[in-house]
Amino acid sequence: MASRPTVTVQGGNSSLKTPAVFVAPIRPDVVQFVHTQMNKNRRQAYGVFQRAGMGHSAESWGTGRAVSRIPRVSGGGTSRAGQGAFGNMCRKGRMFNPNTVWRRWHRHVNVNQKRYAVASAVAASALPSLVFARGHLVSKVPEFPLVVDNKAQTLTKTKEAVALLQSIGGYDDVVKAKNSHQIRAGAGKMRNRRYTSRRGPLVVFANDGGLTRAFRNLPGVDLAHVDRLNLLQLAPGGHLGRFVIWTADAFARLNEVFGSTRRESTLKKGYKLPHALMTNSDLTRIINSDEIQGKLRAPANPNNRRHNRQHKNPLKNFGVKVRLNPYAQVQRRARILASKSKTKTSAAQKANNKVHAKTKKANYARLSAN
Repeated sequence: MASRPTVTVQGGNSSLKTPAVFVAPIRPDVVQFVHTQMNKNRRQAYGVFQRAGMGHSAESWGTGRAVSRIPRVSGGGTSRAGQGAFGNMCRKGRMFNPNTVWRRWHRHVNVNQKRYAVASAVAASALPSLVFARGHLVSKVPEFPLVVDNKAQTLTKTKEAVALLQSIGGYDDVVKAKNSHQIRAGAGKMRNRRYTSRRGPLVVFANDGGLTRAFRNLPGVDLAHVDRLNLLQLAPGGHLGRFVIWTADAFARLNEVFGSTRRESTLKKGYKLPHALMTNSDLTRIINSDEIQGKLRAPANPNNRRHNRQHKNPLKNFGVKVRLNPYAQVQRRARILASKSKTKTSAAQKANNKVHAKTKKANYARLSAN
């Protein structure tokens, strides 16, 4: 009996160099859009029968008969005669806005966008924080990206695949996927998608020496060839951070598949990796760097700070109004004097009125006595 091959993890001191695709810009918006469009291409067109509910010999009776103008079944002698037809509110009528097979079920996605999304998903798989955030149980995984020896491609037994996953700390994710298998909570359980389960690791290989037979029976585990990476596997649900296990050959071939920002890919004609506009997105580190701080002016002394004059409304502030119109002060003085003069006049008038009233009263009393 042949001995089982031992598979080792390629550590940081290995001769493998990190491909350029792992520093590609991570764009969740592009990944979400491309995933949504690609996911629609698996749908099968469905629709109701084109003439369903429209096969009656019905015609409207028109107005003047105290009934609605819905088409009614012609003829007589049966209870069906005179009943409404065709309308979606009628018995045996058609449905409203029926599903049609000529709906735009499938979507075309720009090739460059798909490549951008795949590169982003590959780059995101190397960040432990995103892998943890997606829900994978990878606390025992020694490193990211995780690269195993090429002997893994020669495994043919499921127990050998399980031993490999246990040795690299990735079997907990398989157990999680296995325990998550449950009946769907919705009408989809009647539409040939009865069960749901979580996703486990994705194994990417370059040469299949039995690898697919070894891993295909493990729940949640997907397999992909490095030349045919699929965004639906790299970012299920449009969410970045899939737990990916690379074989050494597949890892080394990524430079040929994607190229770099300066060198074209050997498999994709005229394609270069996208590069971010900012090589360092850590703004705090940039601002506090010696190069930036050396060019900045010294902070101003707050005691010597010159405050701008507050703009006041001359219609509400009389001092500002006088500065703009000195004659306003003369006008106000004139109004005040006029008001005082009017007050004196009215007081004198009131006094005269009182004297007149007394005189009038005395005269009335004198005339009454005579």
